[in-house]
Amino acid sequence: MNKIRIIPCLDIKDGRVVKGINFTNLRDARDPEEAAATYCREGADELVFLDIFATVQNRKTRLEWVKKVCDVVTVPFAVGGGISSIDDMKTLIDMGVDKVSINTAAVKTPQLVKEASKKFGKKRLTVAIDGKKNLANSGLPRLEVVIKSGLESTGMDLVEWAKRVEELGTGEILLTSRDADGTKDGYDIEMTRAVAEAVKIPVIASGGAGTLEHLYEAVTIGKASAVLAASIFHFGEIRITEAKEYLKSKGIDIY
Repeated sequence: MNKIRIIPCLDIKDGRVVKGINFTNLRDARDPEEAAATYCREGADELVFLDIFATVQNRKTRLEWVKKVCDVVTVPFAVGGGISSIDDMKTLIDMGVDKVSINTAAVKTPQLVKEASKKFGKKRLTVAIDGKKNLANSGLPRLEVVIKSGLESTGMDLVEWAKRVEELGTGEILLTSRDADGTKDGYDIEMTRAVAEAVKIPVIASGGAGTLEHLYEAVTIGKASAVLAASIFHFGEIRITEAKEYLKSKGIDIY
């Protein structure tokens, strides 16, 4: 097992960090600059910034929000939300962003993944995949890709999509369970493991972290290469240092 990364996520709305449940019922969490600086001091391995309403509102990423965080981060920094072209990616990378994350744009234009990988390199590209579970007799895939902040179903099989974006050239997959998001009931281990076993690139588990044990389960049972969390860090329930010490005590190799 490679070294496991711990990644706080900043979901941004109206310039503030917010957090909800199942992508809805958002509440204010904290200031993004303050959060980013704190997480860097505490030992975060990376930081993810998601402009969560950019695609829904049919607009580009708010660069002024990104810049404020960019100015204080000291760890690798990924940005997603509202990115739909090579030019969008170049603008962010030129600002100092380490990675760009695309989700809806990848589904709508798969060729963009290939073009971005070729231009910027795999290490700068993340494909975010939001998934949900369907009933076995629904006529839809058991694990289905959803887009536009989980508002739109695609009918696409999640595991097959993960394999395709790997072939197209993404460096990693950020996998979020819409069903588990914000619940603090644990990551969707079935979904995480299904994707991790289907691809060779790193898979970041996202959605549902509520306890230290959940982090451990995501990397041992779910086979994730990294764990992303928001609520437990934003509201002070678990500190990054505590998470790292716990995983280390359980024999997990961390950064």
